[in-house]
Amino acid sequence: MAKIGKSFKKDAKEITKILKELDEDKIAELEKEMETKGEYILNVNGTEFTITKEMANINRSQKTVHVEEIIPAVIEPSFGIGRIMYAIWEHSFRTRAGDEMRTYFALPPVIAPLKCSVLPLSGHSDFAPFVSTLSQDLTKNEVSHRVDDSSGSIGRRYTRTDEIAIPFGITVDFDSLKEPYSVTLRERDTMEQIRVPLEQVASLVSDLSRGRQTWEAAKCCYPKFEQQETTKGA
Repeated sequence: MAKIGKSFKKDAKEITKILKELDEDKIAELEKEMETKGEYILNVNGTEFTITKEMANINRSQKTVHVEEIIPAVIEPSFGIGRIMYAIWEHSFRTRAGDEMRTYFALPPVIAPLKCSVLPLSGHSDFAPFVSTLSQDLTKNEVSHRVDDSSGSIGRRYTRTDEIAIPFGITVDFDSLKEPYSVTLRERDTMEQIRVPLEQVASLVSDLSRGRQTWEAAKCCYPKFEQQETTKGA
């Protein structure tokens, strides 16, 4: 250090740093140059400096390390399904604008456990054949679904399905009893509804659930259902 400092003055610090950081190949090159020529030419930012034997020695030895401390520099990637599920639920939790009590999970349809709910408007016996047909058609199209024919307003039942992340809801109402038979299809996140022919709705929900069709595209193909949901009833 003393000889380097005396010879190179202001450049000594940078030269010392570079010498200490030489890789194995450069060290071997330096050692060979020292043996054959007695000096080594070190290039520092385009400037050449002559390193002599008095300035640098290479000593090879073995050292036994009994304890080695390592500070991890990566994020631990190993975690169970519980943390994955928590992250999914956390990032999917939503509240309805203007009503913090109305909450839902915005799971993408492709990963939602249930893709669709079938909701008869009431317990009217005339709705039963339509509900049965819809359930069979959804099953044939491999759409996981549930039938909610429980008591309560349609708004409350919509909210129940929203809370368990069901992305689509099919409602059988009194207009469904008239030819041509049709039902309303509701999208969870926007709460928008369209009117879809009974024989087409199962395949449409299948396409929407698997990403083969978007809700925006579906709205262009079917008429919008204008009736508004009751916020407080949901």
